[in-house]
Amino acid sequence: MPLIVTDYSWTQTDSKVFISVPLKGARAERVDFLSTEEYLKVHYPPYLFEAFLSEPVDEDRSTAKVGNGVAVITLTKCSNAFWEHLVITTYDKEKKKEVRERALLKYQERLCSESRSKAEKQQAEKKYALETMMKLEKEERDRILKRKEDEREKTTAELAAWQLRQRETAEGEAKLKLQDQRDRQNKLKAPTEKQEKGCSNGAKVKLDERGNSEAKSQKTPALLPTPRRSANIQVRFTPRVFPTALRESRVPEEEEWLQKQAEARRAGNADVEELKDLREEERNPEWLKDKGDKCFASGDFLGAVNAYNLAIRLHSKIPALHSNRAACHLKLKNLHKAIEDASQALDLLTPAVPANAAARARASVRRGSAFCQLQLYAEGLQDYQAALKLDPHNAALQADTQTIRDILQGSATGTH
Repeated sequence: MPLIVTDYSWTQTDSKVFISVPLKGARAERVDFLSTEEYLKVHYPPYLFEAFLSEPVDEDRSTAKVGNGVAVITLTKCSNAFWEHLVITTYDKEKKKEVRERALLKYQERLCSESRSKAEKQQAEKKYALETMMKLEKEERDRILKRKEDEREKTTAELAAWQLRQRETAEGEAKLKLQDQRDRQNKLKAPTEKQEKGCSNGAKVKLDERGNSEAKSQKTPALLPTPRRSANIQVRFTPRVFPTALRESRVPEEEEWLQKQAEARRAGNADVEELKDLREEERNPEWLKDKGDKCFASGDFLGAVNAYNLAIRLHSKIPALHSNRAACHLKLKNLHKAIEDASQALDLLTPAVPANAAARARASVRRGSAFCQLQLYAEGLQDYQAALKLDPHNAALQADTQTIRDILQGSATGTH
């Protein structure tokens, strides 16, 4: 049973009622208020103050403040008049119970209404945020499309201008060539005309000489085309990809490796829906790999991982992308991911040929380092030994391999 508070005080004006309820040491956060037009309750366990008001009040304009150990409730009257009593003077428990239940029901309805209003407001805010985001995305897509269209129009205009210049240049060269031919023809005609004129004026020229001159004129050479311009043609031979001599090389394995590399560069996922808005260079895995390498060199390992991730989504068959991402995961202490990426790189670096020996050594060292950091020294030693076979003169690799052997021997000695 709660303890009923009776030592309260109240004052009034023609429009408001002020009620002071002592809190008896209760903290402010433990005070619970309930107010309707005909009922007021202040509950702070184990105390309870309730008032069955003699006149109706405006519950929406009523307020309550807690401070200095007192709760001050300000009730706004529905009509401007002085009350004779604060509470009703009846002692009918049934009537009080009915008023209390009616007040609680009204309070619950108000809470439900406020909850619905809050939910509707949150839904409206989410809808507005979604519409705003969709609008911004549409504007961004329109901007990108406009940019692409402008670039297309610019390229088309440049191409048309280049074609026009080429056509004008060709026409000019043709005119010059025609004029050159005409000049040569005129030069060839001039001696013939002089010879004919000399024959007609000379009355004492012999017949056989005239015949010889006619024969010479008939044997005038035909017009020949201009000789071709001399030039040197550079002949270059495609070098072998592998440095070993052909008799020592593993030709089938080398051709399989080259074919796999070519297929890896051709097989892309550039048509993925979310990648269509990327710039042209951002769809190039080689450009993304260079960007990841620069981020790694500058210490931005997360940025490097992001670049390698996008490159792998575009071309997942390039071993260097997985191997470099494994190095980034090593720096970020994502050891299991480093092992997974290094293993994927080693799977792609098949068949084993001299061209991919250095890449296989790097991937083995990165996987071995991840194993060692996970204290799996036996697995790490296997990877380091495999790398040492590929690069036997690497002093640092020799030292690291010997260190792992010492750790394993020390562990074995400790167990005995």
